[in-house]
Amino acid sequence: NIGLYQSIEKFYIELVQTLARIIDAKDSYTGDHATRARERAVKLARKLNVPEKMLRTVEYAALLHDIGKIAIPDEIIKKPSRLSSEEFEIVRQHPVIGARIIKEIEALAPMVPLIQHHHERYDGNGYPGKLKGEEIPIGARIIHVVDSFETMVSARAYRDMIPAELAISELRKNAGTQFDPQVVDTFIGVIRK
Repeated sequence: NIGLYQSIEKFYIELVQTLARIIDAKDSYTGDHATRARERAVKLARKLNVPEKMLRTVEYAALLHDIGKIAIPDEIIKKPSRLSSEEFEIVRQHPVIGARIIKEIEALAPMVPLIQHHHERYDGNGYPGKLKGEEIPIGARIIHVVDSFETMVSARAYRDMIPAELAISELRKNAGTQFDPQVVDTFIGVIRK
């Protein structure tokens, strides 16, 4: 029984890691975005005292938060310039698409709310559900901060990477509106270490 459990656990981990590599392969500019998001999300969750049994959910949701982008056309994902408002609306569908994909795998189902709500804003002006403050699952608030930082410090086809200090400044500036202020403060402490 122990061997069977370990085998299932190994398969589960390999499945999640493979799905993350598929996501990163879709966009050459993101590279190892999912892996970096995973590592930072786990460190941040630990600092925020997220219960141990929830850590793995946060970890794997951080790896798979952009899985819905596999349904977004390549010409939008790989566009070498800023997106039009119509294209941006298509990209904004990726959290819902990702949640729909993940919920079909029973073992991954606990990640659904984190993936679906990782673009919610603390002030309620995010998407897809316009959740506000504590309505947003803590794991989604963690992933939102980590994902935003990773996006800012990564080069894009339409802009150079932003220095880490400027990205930290942007997080601070948007704490309380876009981001959970406690998550931002804790994240900055993690980054500084």
